[in-house]
Amino acid sequence: MRIIHSFWSAALLGAVLITPLALAPTALRAEEHAIVVYHDKAHHDDHEWNGREGQAYIVYGNQHHYKYREFHTLNGHEQQSYWNWRHHHSDAQLRINVR
Repeated sequence: MRIIHSFWSAALLGAVLITPLALAPTALRAEEHAIVVYHDKAHHDDHEWNGREGQAYIVYGNQHHYKYREFHTLNGHEQQSYWNWRHHHSDAQLRINVR
């Protein structure tokens, strides 16, 4: 009886320890596809940050001779400058093609 009890205790402990490891890749994949939306105060609209927006931001940085920085690290004024520029530069003008 004692052996059976020890077996079930070990099995339960193993399941408790393995469950977070089994779920971790799923949680990480969900974070990869999280949708980030920025609000443009001056133009009263929202912008979803996606592949097209990332490419446009790189073009913006190159045109303005900026060293690349992640968009979310920019201060509010710098972000607004980008949105002002973006409203005058469509994907077609920038020749952005996301597969």
